[in-house]
Amino acid sequence: MEKLGYDRTSPKSIFEYAIPLLDHTLREMVGDEAVQGYNMSGKGTLGQMVEELYYHYKANSNPTPDFEEAGVELKTTGLKKLKNLSLQIKERLVVDMIDYNKVVNQSFEMSLFYNKCRLMLLLFYLYDGSLEQYDRYFLYVALWKIPDKDLLMIKHDYDVIIEKIKRGEAHLLSEGDTEYLGACRKGQKGDSLRVQPFSPIGAPRRAFSLKTSYMRTVLQYIKDSGKRAVVNYDLEGEQVVNASELKERSFEEIILSRFAPFIGKDYKEISAMLSKEESNSKSKYFDIANSIVSPEVSNVNRSEEFLKAGLTMKTIRLEENGIIKESMSFENIDYEEVYDNENWYDSRLYELFTSRFLFVVYRRDPNRNIIVKDKEEKRYILQKVFFWTMPLQDINLAEEYWLNIRKCVLENHIDPQYFWKIKDHRKFHVRPKGRVAKDLAYNPNGGLAKKYCYWFNSEYVKEIIESNE
Repeated sequence: MEKLGYDRTSPKSIFEYAIPLLDHTLREMVGDEAVQGYNMSGKGTLGQMVEELYYHYKANSNPTPDFEEAGVELKTTGLKKLKNLSLQIKERLVVDMIDYNKVVNQSFEMSLFYNKCRLMLLLFYLYDGSLEQYDRYFLYVALWKIPDKDLLMIKHDYDVIIEKIKRGEAHLLSEGDTEYLGACRKGQKGDSLRVQPFSPIGAPRRAFSLKTSYMRTVLQYIKDSGKRAVVNYDLEGEQVVNASELKERSFEEIILSRFAPFIGKDYKEISAMLSKEESNSKSKYFDIANSIVSPEVSNVNRSEEFLKAGLTMKTIRLEENGIIKESMSFENIDYEEVYDNENWYDSRLYELFTSRFLFVVYRRDPNRNIIVKDKEEKRYILQKVFFWTMPLQDINLAEEYWLNIRKCVLENHIDPQYFWKIKDHRKFHVRPKGRVAKDLAYNPNGGLAKKYCYWFNSEYVKEIIESNE
């Protein structure tokens, strides 16, 4: 062990040995001959190369951590540098391929994820597709212990995935099924399908992964620490649930149970039940739903659990006839991200549309109005609350939507006349969120372009609500 330069039984020693990698490439650390000889052998990933060439630790495929004696798994993950020079997580962190026939007989406690990834040495590198893996610079190092509370969430995610496979629905798996641990697509369209145990239908290749949204919170923690090398054994932000609750029920069951006493109540009644001061703010229906989820959290969409899961709460008001006046907006299109990304499954829109949504629906009572702070207004009652994942056929349509957007960006046709429109009745469209002409974004073709964002058509939102009774 002395000649290695680190103690292979000590997580701290393994972490400290990684710190000299910062601001260097693997080639710079181990030499041309080592990396070129390794590359010629046809072996795999940057992580494997670091393990064998830098740590001199033989990589293996055992269901144990890479550094078995220390219980530490080594993972490398890429960062993208944007035009504003900020760094962004490139993709989800893939853990292991899913063998549909094997996993149905494995409990979470027996799973590869649980046994390998509870403590990880994360090496963040600057991604550059034009460079060999060993010529990419390392920017951050973290010894990352997944918090016990997160493991409870991940265990539920694992169970959801396994139960779906047991129902013969491996071909219907979606990253939107779960919160932190996803079953992500691997490979490209047209790849051969995998055999699943309880259905004759072939299923696409998938892998267990920590979602991009989860990894984004890890990166943010490191940035906020002000350090380049971080040891973390816990990560807590504003929380809407606690570990003791998660031991009894799933996250979704907890949230829905909090809304149950308020179904059928209007804004004034809910405010009184919560001892919350009434407001005439435009956001008051979101605010009151936020208080139901957690009165201590300022914005649940920025809470620890929602951020890690990529979960978004959306509040909707229906008129008495079920009509929704407004379409549903999302974030502005990042033209640079669309331009640079050739793979739909790695796109920001795929992440956004395959994430989980919490819909909070209020419906107009035509029989009377209410008075809020001396002002008369329509009475809306809390009708229903549900979690929703976009179905596979709509995700396929969303891919067409994204391909159209990407074509427009690549051809420098960043203008409403080229994008999908509301009148096309194709569930999604593109238009600005505001009307400020000077609101501009970087155009990867050069110069600036007006900001446009992703939208759900109002008729699609109505369809979602009506299909979730």
